[in-house]
Amino acid sequence: MSYLEVILQAILQGFTEFLPISSSGHLSVAQYFMGTESESRVMFILVVHIGTLIAVFAAFRKLIIKLIAETGRLIRDLVTLKFSFENMNPERNMIFMLVLALIPLALFYPFRDFFKGLAEDSDITVEGICFLFTALLLFLADKCVKGRRRIGDINYRNALTIGVFQSIALLPGVSRSGSTISAGLFCGLTKETAVKFSFILGIPAIIAGTLSEAGDLSAASESIGGMKIILALAVSAAAGFLAIKAVTWLIKSNKFFIFAIYLAILGIGVIISGIVGKII
Repeated sequence: MSYLEVILQAILQGFTEFLPISSSGHLSVAQYFMGTESESRVMFILVVHIGTLIAVFAAFRKLIIKLIAETGRLIRDLVTLKFSFENMNPERNMIFMLVLALIPLALFYPFRDFFKGLAEDSDITVEGICFLFTALLLFLADKCVKGRRRIGDINYRNALTIGVFQSIALLPGVSRSGSTISAGLFCGLTKETAVKFSFILGIPAIIAGTLSEAGDLSAASESIGGMKIILALAVSAAAGFLAIKAVTWLIKSNKFFIFAIYLAILGIGVIISGIVGKII
């Protein structure tokens, strides 16, 4: 991979990880046309995921610090037998709902190699179909009645529903942020709450994916290069931070449908390219 390819793909990953348009799908399609080798694909995706994780912590540092502090108090209450489900504050309720939302992903995670294989093969037709599916989700979410549920109002049904939608996002071309934000809006969450819950829910998923392939980091240094890894981390983190701010603004401005239109056009184009590629 050249330095230009590293920068372009890191920007692509950073933006698409949080914009509701699927990072895995875009990166897969980009690498398909760039002809990136399979080994470099996996290593690069691992590296830029760490960069996007940095972006989440930077964008939501205040809420994350509150959640960490509340986790400490929760452990204290459990140890001292003072814990009660009654009168939980919003942060403690969010902690429980985040854990519940991760259950569906944990059930699907053992099959991650199958989903990863779809993104790494030489056929992009699947990505095109998944782009269209995400476009449909975003279109329906944009039509939802304005929700009123905030962090402290999320219940177990909401959490599990959002968790199921996150699991579907293992498919390349189905946006994790797009599906979980849409699910949050379907459940009656406010737009701001849906965005916060979606992005913070992504932290454990990104960490788990990174740790599961942490042993490959040395291989990444060899296949991509140490300086290119540092560059990819910095660029993807900066792009991710800007993308988070953009999504927050766009959803508040009732312009979420823009992504649905974009993905519909992209999906059709990718499907056509995939079919033509098979014929040729």
